[in-house]
Parts: sequence; C-alpha cells; structure tokens
Amino acid sequence: MPTQLQIDFVSDVSCPWCAVGLGALEAALRSVAPDVTAELRFQPFELNPQMPREGQDAFEHLNQKYGSSREQQAQAREAIRARGAAVGFEFRREGRSRVYNTFDAHRLLHWAELEDVAKQVALKKALLKACHTDGENPSDPAVLVRLASESGLDPQRARAILDSDEFAGETRERERLYTDAGIHSVPAIIINNQHLISGGQPVEVFERALRQIAGAAPSNLAVA
Repeated sequence: MPTQLQIDFVSDVSCPWCAVGLGALEAALRSVAPDVTAELRFQPFELNPQMPREGQDAFEHLNQKYGSSREQQAQAREAIRARGAAVGFEFRREGRSRVYNTFDAHRLLHWAELEDVAKQVALKKALLKACHTDGENPSDPAVLVRLASESGLDPQRARAILDSDEFAGETRERERLYTDAGIHSVPAIIINNQHLISGGQPVEVFERALRQIAGAAPSNLAVA
C-alpha cells in the first residue's frame, strides 16, 4: 500500500522561490510515486501585506527592501531563471516590472481549496505563471476571474467573492496560524503537520525527505 502524506505548501504567488520550490517538490513526488503519494494544499503568506493594489516598481521595491543594485538584481534573476528552468518553470528573462498586493489571490485560493483540492493546485500554478512568466497583475480582478475560470472554477462565483470581503477573515486567520508558528519566509513546506522544509530546495532534498518521512528510506537520513 502506498504511503499518503499531507503537504501544506505555505507560499505567496509573488514569490519566485515558491515557483521553484513547487516545481522541485512536484518532481520529487513523481520520483517517489507510486510508493508515496501526497495531498497538496496551498496555505497563504503575504510577502508584502501593505502593498497597495496598484503595486510598486519592482526595482524600486527590491532596492528599498534589500539595497540591491540593478546589476545585482539582474544576476539574481538569471540565477533563479536557471533554477526554474531545471524544474520546468519559465521565468521572464526581464523579470517583473511591478510587485503587487496578493491578498485577493489568496482569498480565491482559499475558496478553491473548499471547492476542489485539484482545482486549487491548478489555480496556484496559473497564478505563479501569470506573475512570473506572463508579467500579469495578480491583484487585477479581471485577471483573477480569468485564471479561476481556466482552472475549472466558476467565474461568476469568483467575481462575487472579489466584489465582497468573503473569505477575508478565514485567509487572515490562516496567515496568522503560520506566522504564529514561526514561519516568516517562504516557501515553507510542512509535511504531516510535523516536518518543515524551508526554501526552494533541490529535487533531491525533497525526494530524500519524502522517502524518510514515509518510512521508505533509512532513518539516519536527515530532513532538510
């Protein structure tokens, strides 16, 4: 019988390392199948909760946050673009032009989980692609409704959620749950509510951890 794991993937759609981490985790899950299977759910985390809806210039934002120059940002973009390509995720070579608020995206992801876990996965991937591949605005209701529809969700229901504050309280509560647990950077991958893997780790790190936690690898291997 295969071992089933519960995986909570705490992340933000504006986080490039979250796209890398998800690609690596999914590659690892393919490697351990069919011995190990997983139910994957996405949990909310906002890197920039105070970001206005209109967003901020990406260079300006990163310069203010990290003090990075244009050259340093270009080098970082190229490094993460290579990591993304290795796990099948395409980043725009020029990077994002702006950084946006993602709270409404998290509200839709919360709703999608209630509807169908598989559709939540589809919506998360669509949001990451919209942000990092297509350069779209994840706070734009029109973009969000379109992505929900493309992920198999009811676009009229998505629009109604966005036109209200539905699921705002539940999303804030989930965010607090993880920050109160000590998670202050993402991605944070929590397996069976016990094991934490931090960061966009390589595929082999995820694979080793999954096998160990599932009991399919020697017990002296350490989880990252």
